[in-house]
Amino acid sequence: MAGIYIHIPFCKQACNYCNFHFSTSFKLKSDFIEALVKEISCPYPLKVKEEMSADTDKEVIATLYFGGGTPSILSIDELKVIFEALQKRFVFADGIEITLEANPDDITDAKLQEWKAIGINRLSVGVQSFLEDELQWMNRAHTAVESLICIDKIKAAGFTNFSVDLIYGSPLLSDADWKKNVQTIIEKDIPHISCYALTVEPKTALDKMIATKKKAPVDAERQAQQFLLLMDWMQEAGYEHYEISNFAKPGLRSKHNSSYWSGEKYYGFGPSAHSYFPLGELSAAQLGEPPLRGDPPKRKWNIANNALYIQSLQKGLIPFEEEVLTETQQLNEYIMTALRTMEGISTKYISTKFGEEESRKVIAASRKYESTGKLKIENEKIILTKEGKLFADGIAADLFS
Repeated sequence: MAGIYIHIPFCKQACNYCNFHFSTSFKLKSDFIEALVKEISCPYPLKVKEEMSADTDKEVIATLYFGGGTPSILSIDELKVIFEALQKRFVFADGIEITLEANPDDITDAKLQEWKAIGINRLSVGVQSFLEDELQWMNRAHTAVESLICIDKIKAAGFTNFSVDLIYGSPLLSDADWKKNVQTIIEKDIPHISCYALTVEPKTALDKMIATKKKAPVDAERQAQQFLLLMDWMQEAGYEHYEISNFAKPGLRSKHNSSYWSGEKYYGFGPSAHSYFPLGELSAAQLGEPPLRGDPPKRKWNIANNALYIQSLQKGLIPFEEEVLTETQQLNEYIMTALRTMEGISTKYISTKFGEEESRKVIAASRKYESTGKLKIENEKIILTKEGKLFADGIAADLFS
């Protein structure tokens, strides 16, 4: 079954480090909702018969994720309009996971009940830090107090599945303060945590401020140390480190994000949103079955411009580009995503889909990292060690076909 990602491209204010597509002007928000509904209503590509509900011609959806931007700024009526459009075209599977990204300052008792009432059953909360000076340094819209209070509100509202984002490696964050942030997560028994190293992206406000000496640069060694500490603390607290940046209590992984890493089909709606269509190809979830014949995998992505996105949909056009993935691209993407997970790369899968020669090449390229303790090769799996996770991107690139 497929997943759906919906990009809501609006934020109250711009965080210094963010390079996602968003606008701090809300004047196009109503027009955007209308355009989004039109895009959702346009079938692309042709549906696959096996993915239909038994009693309808609508495709069955397993996960729905509202990202951004800041989806929690939408009113309940705006969310209802989007849900109505989705349910005209798709069928929500029993037990569907529906996630809404939310900022602490948007979370109220009333909103939480409204979100639950329309079917949202998982929240992803952009806390980033429980320390006031760090939040101000990042130019976040919420306070440290709001970070703490919103978690209590979420739990009181009956949400048992939610995630909190934290950022490590900023020039202000000492190891002691990082431990306070993580300990707060553990003490509050938060079921899922996503942790990201502060990255200085080109053309962001942070990039410009570091270049002009207005902010201190990022210390890569400190970031590595804080990531190692994080892995130890989360393991001791009983969390699964199921993907490089993600930790979960058993049974509470993000189903939506996990579908990205396992090569499942997903639709992306909204400006800058991406879609992926494996079509007739074998996916990692079908390991062990003979390869299926069909069109090669295809990826499409929408224009990252709110005004042009809206103008195009008003003319009945979806403003997107697309590419067909070669076998080499498919293999390399599998290596990149699978290596980030706790299950690792399946050499059996590579052999089944891409041939035994490719599997032998990946194993051979992995040997030098096995000898230095950065990964393990066993039971037809290639899995990163804790130290290896510090070098995940570089190792993956070295294993590419």
